[in-house]
Amino acid sequence: MTNNRKYGLLIAMSLLAPGTARAQRHIATKPNIVIILADDMGFADAGCFGSEIHTPNIDRLAAKGLKLTQFYNAGRCCPSRTALLTGLYPHQAGVGDMVKNWGDPAYQGYLNDHCATIAELLKAGAGYNTIVSGKWHVGLVPSALAYNRGFDQSFTMLNNASSYFNSDPLFNDGSKITFMLNDRQVFRNDTSEYLTQAITRFAINSLDRIKNEQKPFFLYVAYNAPHWPIQALPQDIARYKGKYLNGWDELRWQRYQKLRSLGVISKAWQLSPRYEKVPDWEKLSAEEKDKWDTRMAIYAAMIDRMDTGIGQILAKIKQLHKDKNTLVLFMSDNGGSADDVKNWNNVIQKSGTPGSVNSIDSYETPWANVSNTPFKGFKKNTHEGGIASPFTAYFPGVIKPGSTNRQVAHMIDILPTCLDLAGVSYPNEFKGRLLAPAQGVSLKAAFTGKAFKDHDALFWEHEGSRAIRKGRWKLVAENNAAWELYDMRVDRSETNNLAAEYPEKAKALETEYLAWAARVGVRNWNELSRTAKKSE
Repeated sequence: MTNNRKYGLLIAMSLLAPGTARAQRHIATKPNIVIILADDMGFADAGCFGSEIHTPNIDRLAAKGLKLTQFYNAGRCCPSRTALLTGLYPHQAGVGDMVKNWGDPAYQGYLNDHCATIAELLKAGAGYNTIVSGKWHVGLVPSALAYNRGFDQSFTMLNNASSYFNSDPLFNDGSKITFMLNDRQVFRNDTSEYLTQAITRFAINSLDRIKNEQKPFFLYVAYNAPHWPIQALPQDIARYKGKYLNGWDELRWQRYQKLRSLGVISKAWQLSPRYEKVPDWEKLSAEEKDKWDTRMAIYAAMIDRMDTGIGQILAKIKQLHKDKNTLVLFMSDNGGSADDVKNWNNVIQKSGTPGSVNSIDSYETPWANVSNTPFKGFKKNTHEGGIASPFTAYFPGVIKPGSTNRQVAHMIDILPTCLDLAGVSYPNEFKGRLLAPAQGVSLKAAFTGKAFKDHDALFWEHEGSRAIRKGRWKLVAENNAAWELYDMRVDRSETNNLAAEYPEKAKALETEYLAWAARVGVRNWNELSRTAKKSE
């Protein structure tokens, strides 16, 4: 372990040390708020959610704070970030898919005029200093960029992915990866700084710039890790190389058992079967096993380095004496990704040393299946593997250490929670723009050990994959597939389809889903994409 890693870890430990027993205090003053978002990190990829990966800082946030065990994202990066920032379903804010404009208001690919971000509302309503560092990905037009959406200081990546060592093109069209420093485009050509470290450094330096101000701050740290290309620092990879030679079946089982022992999942929930396209580990050659072990070692190293960055940010907050009134939230934007970029025609194929700047690769379906333990499905799917997110909240003196809440929550709840804590009401209009009503509920009550207001229902749609969760029931279907019905109380891993047994329940949920879809502007994905391609 390097001195920097030791330093960050030691200070983070002191930040989260319980000290003397304290009674929970009332949330009286406007708190600082830190949201940390991982990219393509599965439900079971942090230690406190079943993983073997070294994540001491995330784990301490959970041990000294709260875990929500049924927290949902929107299934993919752009929709999830939109839901988090605006408190709306992504279609309502114009980002029903990605940042491509499909010629429809719900799928225009950038934040529209009917939404406002957490930063905009906290800044205008309560005088917050606002900072964002990391992946933005909610639009490429100026009106949707961070510096025009309420952030005083911003270092953002506009693309879906980047090399972790520079901003050279990843795709065959030759386009550079775009980073913005406030309102100025910048390129990362210095390979001496790993992207995760650059994101951490900007966040820390930005906190330093406002250290003497009395105003509260809102810090949004959107790491690109562990999104492909899987690239990591050699010393980080070395800590994991050889640890995955037992294979994915054994690792899924180990994580499943740990999730059960931690109480994160019900013992009634089964481990979903290995994904059908994943080969039998025991039938692989020694050379193949070594290749797959290396891929997972790189992926684990990326999460490890992100966790180190989180520790350094917590250390800075402690150093500035602002820790005692700071809420820290951690979550992921979607489940583990099954992308196999080595088979994509539009990606530049580099095959240098695995994990280096000269290699473009992903960890693919087999390891993504592990990341999403015990669930099935992946990023882009609305089965649980795509939309279940790890979630921790730390708020010293407010949240009782080691708390767990099993209520159903969603990224649309983050904005209402932040506004509630800051004493800001969600407006009907903002800067002359009529806003869509916020869709989420405040989670504030959960921070003091109480129940928050339950959702009547939650909904998803992404590229034809669709779902509704209502109480114990979930109706879900992938694009061009039939509806499936699951009793989430006993089968959150979606192993026993009850659609044929309860057709009336399935029909009622479908009716409710279709009403929501019409309200927020969901279009038939096949028709939308066909129409858009014809017009190109």
